[in-house]
Amino acid sequence: MEHHLSSKVPPPDPEHIIQPRERQEALDQARAEQTSEQWRTKYGTRAGIEGTIHQAVAVTGMRRARYRGLPKTHLEHAFSAVALNLLRLDAWWNGHPLDRTRTGHLARLDLSLAA
Repeated sequence: MEHHLSSKVPPPDPEHIIQPRERQEALDQARAEQTSEQWRTKYGTRAGIEGTIHQAVAVTGMRRARYRGLPKTHLEHAFSAVALNLLRLDAWWNGHPLDRTRTGHLARLDLSLAA
């Protein structure tokens, strides 16, 4: 069998790409800042906010409003926030963590066979 060069070659690892000097220095400086405790605290806040937004979109479908007009949209967002708070209270009262870890298909199959 002949091997053709038409097969896709995976892109290079981003850490091994040579950048222009200014860009590389900025990238190195940003990576060095990411090791500080202050940056980690700030990023932890951002990660929490992004998690809340993701939960709102996943649970209540807040990416698109169901109604037209600012008053109706505002009311929809208020109800969605109340629903999320109730879900979180229920999870906290019952001791169920909200941060679900992803389970792969093979692991799910193994769990279903064990049950």
